[in-house]
Amino acid sequence: MTLPLDKTLKLGIQTIHRRTEPATGVWEPRIDELVSFVEMVDRCGYDSIWLGDHVSFPIPFFDPLMMIAQAAVVSRRLAFGTGVYLLPLRHPAPVAKQVSTLDHLTEGRLIFGVGVGGEFPKEYELCGVPRAERGARLSEGIDVLRKLWTGEPVSHQGRFYNFTDIPMNPPGRQPGGPPIWCGGRSEAALRRAGVQADGWISYVVTPEMYAESLARIAEAAQQANREMDHYGSGHLLFARLDDSYEAAHDAATETLSIRYNMDFRKAAARYAALGTPQQVAERIRDFHAAGARHVVLDLLGPYEQRRAQIERFAAEVIPLLKDLTGAA
Repeated sequence: MTLPLDKTLKLGIQTIHRRTEPATGVWEPRIDELVSFVEMVDRCGYDSIWLGDHVSFPIPFFDPLMMIAQAAVVSRRLAFGTGVYLLPLRHPAPVAKQVSTLDHLTEGRLIFGVGVGGEFPKEYELCGVPRAERGARLSEGIDVLRKLWTGEPVSHQGRFYNFTDIPMNPPGRQPGGPPIWCGGRSEAALRRAGVQADGWISYVVTPEMYAESLARIAEAAQQANREMDHYGSGHLLFARLDDSYEAAHDAATETLSIRYNMDFRKAAARYAALGTPQQVAERIRDFHAAGARHVVLDLLGPYEQRRAQIERFAAEVIPLLKDLTGAA
């Protein structure tokens, strides 16, 4: 089976409010800061803004659904996505209500990316969810979301969730609710993406790993006898523009090592797009050749340089990719 991927490349930006890394003192993001940021991303010609999700994280982290609700008021064009929302930490019924509401507040410009997380076990301890159940809870949670998003009285009898003849209204703005994209790199995650999801969004993989994973997703979809007219393929890509590869690598290493509380130097070299505009564009081309059609950029470095990075990427890298994006 060949997955029905988009023909053109779309480019997104990861995260709205972000604290300086490293930093001390109180972190108090402002409404005007969000408005200015979203307007800039829109003006620069990007296609989307994506937000990650953590209940507990080494650095301050806001709830993605609340940020999207605020950001959607600023732009009438940008799509918004969660990359990824840790659904197993929550009961899927109130999440279904929140996300269907958000689908309306964004006027149908929402992609609901979900995943299991697990890199920070204390999140599961905090939420009272056994970490070993996270995959099973995600799979069952997706089924619950899709049932509730019909707007009809529905029932579910599962391992974790049980209810009988209950409707939830209104359903989402998009037919059947917003598209669900699954994250994850394990065999179970890739099978889930092929059997249950409308798309897949990856993280810390190489282009070669990306292509291999899409092949496994396609195989799982074929085994499930799925018929699809569209399948989303996304990738969250760490990136840093600089005058040399070495300078970009140093900046990326500092940011990621603080963010994840580990030495990220080797991983940055393996997984990120680093260097001059030409080097970064070539890395994106590699992912596009592997099947990625929605590249979400996490532009690294000091917070004070973030706007400049986003604007420089738009001015110097996007024009190098116009044959892929379909830009005039």
